[in-house]
Amino acid sequence: MTQTILIVDDDPVQRRILENSVNKMGYRAVTCEDGESALARLRETSSTPVDLVVLDLVMPGIDGMGVLSALSEDQSAVPVIVQTSKGGIETVVSAVRAGAVDFCVKPVSMERLKVSIQNALKVGAMEQVVQKIRKSSQGTFTFDDMVGSSPAMERAKKLGQRAADSNIPILLEGESGVGKEVFAKAVQGASERSGKPFITVNCGALPENLAESILFGHEKGAFTGATQNHTGKFKEADGGTLFLDEVGELSLDLQVKLLRAIQEGEIDPVGAKRPVKTDFRLISATNRDMIERVQEGHFREDLYYRLNVFPINVPPLRARKADIAALIQHFTARICLEEGRRNISGISHDALAMLEAYDWPGNIRQLENTIFRAVILCDGQQLTIDEFPQVASALGKDFAPDVTSATVVPMSAAAPSPLSSHDEDAADDHMIEAMKAEAERGVLQALSSAGDVRSLEDVEGDLIRFAIEHHGGRMTRVARSLDIGRSTLYRKLKELGIDAGEPRQTAKQAANG
Repeated sequence: MTQTILIVDDDPVQRRILENSVNKMGYRAVTCEDGESALARLRETSSTPVDLVVLDLVMPGIDGMGVLSALSEDQSAVPVIVQTSKGGIETVVSAVRAGAVDFCVKPVSMERLKVSIQNALKVGAMEQVVQKIRKSSQGTFTFDDMVGSSPAMERAKKLGQRAADSNIPILLEGESGVGKEVFAKAVQGASERSGKPFITVNCGALPENLAESILFGHEKGAFTGATQNHTGKFKEADGGTLFLDEVGELSLDLQVKLLRAIQEGEIDPVGAKRPVKTDFRLISATNRDMIERVQEGHFREDLYYRLNVFPINVPPLRARKADIAALIQHFTARICLEEGRRNISGISHDALAMLEAYDWPGNIRQLENTIFRAVILCDGQQLTIDEFPQVASALGKDFAPDVTSATVVPMSAAAPSPLSSHDEDAADDHMIEAMKAEAERGVLQALSSAGDVRSLEDVEGDLIRFAIEHHGGRMTRVARSLDIGRSTLYRKLKELGIDAGEPRQTAKQAANG
């Protein structure tokens, strides 16, 4: 989930300074010394994708404006922050018109750069979501646009890319909710039929009395209610791709007509006097065991072998758990955009660990709906375990959250700061660590007189009182010793109802209740 930032600058000293700053912010920095190598890096498909570019405008060879122009031609959605030692208004306007999302004047302070990066990543995430939606509607969505790079998914994508290079019929196999339709759209976008019609038919939802007309069309007057000609899905897909979802649910009568359409490249509309030629790429999908359907007599064997020329298994989510973090980021960005929720900046480490521990029987569809619900429930700036009660309940005692982790996984959707924007949460974790250390030295009492473990709130309050007493009420030293900020310390005092002059409860007093 660590986001990659590409730094492009011909000055080696400036590159090193920016690289160190970006790494300290919690991002992963990569560097290029000129525009040519930067464009080559951005166009690579085998390397880790770049989430943001920090670009110097004045460079030999291809300068910053040249890089912006090339990215515009490539229709790249990667956000760019430009920087230069000359900050004239004309330069700023030119850079923004060329596609830059922000502008910094050298030397830029770390705080200014941090804010700029956060805002640019937010814009970039929104743009990527919009671009994927646009590509999907235009039929140009490809495997590069799919979320996920786990080994299981990469194998399936490699097969899909091979199949896209020909007109071979494809059968996508996989459980319900794994994303077979998205995969089919990627095949279309990667093929020579990119940008052509992509027609989807859910074979399990076709009304029995209208199924033939919906698929193959009908002529005016062919039956009662046929007041005009109807094209049918096969003809609508002419020149493009026909995606038959849940193809195993087709009736035997329709299977005969489908077999003819595949073999002859023509269909027979209801009431038509002659067949109609149509040119379509057929992609079928099923979550059923098709061999079993054939053996039971529910599916024609000859049709099965016509459809199963190039089978591809789309893996379930439990087999590609390495993709869960990226999928959460994608869904959070899209849902925040759709729902106008700009405040959510990430997901806690514990919540992510819990979601990765779950097996997701409903696969990606279930994950998407779970994130949707969590975004609506979330009142804070990050998704936590509290927003996923159903998953927590399903895991039960099998999942134990790591209360010592201070990691917050950022979401590009809402201007994240990988670590520092969640100081309060990190401070809570630092405080727990400090409490553990104090308890090990015997300063704090962990058990009450009844032998029960004292509540975290009680022990936390005891530690704060001890620190105040130990440092003679000097709050700056108190905050420093607890490894938290003064504002967080005063927040804790208010939450726990502690008076700075109140004496600490001794271990003996705690043990006595």
